[in-house]
Amino acid sequence: MDYEAQRVIEALRSGISSRAVGQYFSSARPEIMSKISRAIDKVSSSADSGGMIISGKYGEGKTHLLNTVYNMAQDNNMVVSIISLSKETPFDKLYLVYKKLMSNTYLPKRMQPGFDHVLQNITPNSKEAGDMVLFAGKHLETDKLFYVLRSYLNVDDADDKYLLKSDIEGDFIGTSYLRQIYKRIFSKPVKYTIPFSKTRHTMDSFTMMSHLFKLLGYNGWVILFDEAELIGRLSKKGRLNAYRNMAPFLMPGEYSHLESTFTMFALGSSFMEDVVESKHDLENLSEIYVDRDTREPIEKVLKLIADAPQLQPLTRNEIIAILEKVKEFHGRAYDWTPDIDMDDFLKSTESRGYLLRTRIRASLEYLDQIYQYGHPGEIKVREPDQPGISEEDILPLDDFIRIDDL
Repeated sequence: MDYEAQRVIEALRSGISSRAVGQYFSSARPEIMSKISRAIDKVSSSADSGGMIISGKYGEGKTHLLNTVYNMAQDNNMVVSIISLSKETPFDKLYLVYKKLMSNTYLPKRMQPGFDHVLQNITPNSKEAGDMVLFAGKHLETDKLFYVLRSYLNVDDADDKYLLKSDIEGDFIGTSYLRQIYKRIFSKPVKYTIPFSKTRHTMDSFTMMSHLFKLLGYNGWVILFDEAELIGRLSKKGRLNAYRNMAPFLMPGEYSHLESTFTMFALGSSFMEDVVESKHDLENLSEIYVDRDTREPIEKVLKLIADAPQLQPLTRNEIIAILEKVKEFHGRAYDWTPDIDMDDFLKSTESRGYLLRTRIRASLEYLDQIYQYGHPGEIKVREPDQPGISEEDILPLDDFIRIDDL
């Protein structure tokens, strides 16, 4: 019995949230995957940065695609950060997004998030330490990170070091406390050229991290934002601020200094119609922001949203290929050879609805019945829009465990 395959099948059945099955989509949608691959290759081989938006209907594989990009980037020796936007991480407040993103940052080939162990290996007199401090002092909007990093590299007190590390990871410490720490270490006062504000200067932290990851020998940084359509739930001004915050990631050459960073936003396909148009965001933009320089990045982001490539439903052959893989792993998991007709297998899942996630759950139930009873029976899996079933009753395939992550 193949316990790894069994674990995968049970994860698929129960909907355990993890990074899975995204690899199955790497061979599907070749046009958009080729575009993403070229963008990642460009970022990883230079200091250039870039970004893009993808859109798709509910259940058509946006999260799968992000998981595929995750693994593509990791295989390319790139750091990956991935989060879903939510009310706890609203995109109009970048300081909240940054903190959540740092706690979901994965170094290449590491199963657990975090990078503090590589920070701890940087000694005060090393080349890396000198580069970090010099960069923070010269290339950021504020010099707050200069004082944080210099203090972190030279502090002896364990509690102070922990607080400074937390600041680097987004749990920003107060200005007065940073002044005290710096004064204790260097017997010199902190003198800000521009006072730091987390609501205005969080992009400094993104920029610093993009440089740090390159400095540590990685090929770059890939940032993945899922469920970006939740921006539509923000207030009128909150949505405009969120669009403005997207600009440095989508157009880094114009609006930020991110280094070797590629960012993707996954957005619902009806966002333009249901949010931008129905909530009159373009009209609100002219009303709230008179200044042209403030409006321009938001207008450009709205155009990118309107032009975002939309994921198309998978073809019959692509679905068959995925069901073949499910059949293969079911056989490996329970040590049997599923001798089934693929046309019947496909038809049994088609009758349950059009969502791929639903069809895969139905395919598992079909295989279970043949394995246990020798023949298929009634399949009870249904889609959320059918009577008696809510979206919460059907766990998303988008979050299942990726096979080669186990």
